[in-house]
Amino acid sequence: MEDLISRLTDKSIEAFILGLEIYNKPTIKYRIEGFSFFIVNAWELMLKATLIKRGESIYFADKPDRTLSIESVVRKIYTDKNTRIRLNLEKIIELRNISTHYITEDYEVKYAPLFQACVLNFVNELQRFHKIDITQYIAQNFLTLSARYEPLSNEEIRIKYSPEIAEKLIKQSNEIDVLSAEYNSDKFAINIKQNLYITKKKTEADFVVGIDSRTDTKVAIVKDLKDPSDTHKYSYQNVITAVQERLKKKNIRLGYERGFTQYVLNLVIDFYDIKQNIKYAYEHIIGNQHSFTYSQQFVDFVVTEIEKNPHNFVESLKKSK
Repeated sequence: MEDLISRLTDKSIEAFILGLEIYNKPTIKYRIEGFSFFIVNAWELMLKATLIKRGESIYFADKPDRTLSIESVVRKIYTDKNTRIRLNLEKIIELRNISTHYITEDYEVKYAPLFQACVLNFVNELQRFHKIDITQYIAQNFLTLSARYEPLSNEEIRIKYSPEIAEKLIKQSNEIDVLSAEYNSDKFAINIKQNLYITKKKTEADFVVGIDSRTDTKVAIVKDLKDPSDTHKYSYQNVITAVQERLKKKNIRLGYERGFTQYVLNLVIDFYDIKQNIKYAYEHIIGNQHSFTYSQQFVDFVVTEIEKNPHNFVESLKKSK
């Protein structure tokens, strides 16, 4: 049995290193898809070795010649569905599963934070479950992914791809943005970003901009039309997740036993006629398909309304029907 565990972990480490080598090689354009394949394979092998170590079977009960899927293994190891490591891994598994259907190289900047978190999660869990130090196989500095920070705007995505694929990519991007912000955990995503702030104290500035002749770099404040894919990033399910996370952080419990669910969200949408309020909801129409996404303001509104009377919030919505 020990031999099987060793063989699985050895193959897992090799798959992990292959994923890093593919991702960090600048000449490979297929690196997002390639990395996702190998990192998921690395996790699958490592977690199956963990199950065997615990004395559990890695085979289906009714098909003893077939091993469990990665999704099943993840659920067995990380039984809490809100575990950030599990949430991160499930997103990358989802990417792996769609890579054969959608071109994803243009969204590297969106997936890179998830990938970096996944790499460090793997290193930590390999040490936790199997007492293996990955730096015995690969230098520490190679664990940092070299991401190309060249994001396309939503408009550029729409020009480059068909409407169906463009909206799929934009939806995935927005979901990652929303979940990264709500979970706020480096086990889910390690963000790669640059923040710019305007200050009047020149001594605190990294560089100087201006609107007159005394500086070389000019900036302007402009008003432009807002893309609803930017202003209304929350899918229906993401609204539920966001509200649940915020209530948890504020230690607020609904009087409704099951908490903030689809049922409660539907009550809110109907009671306040949310879909008719452009500030809160936007209807996307592609061909014959209609779908809604929701704004940050809507999530804020829901949480604020619940805070006023969490115990009777759901009952008050039900009585109004």
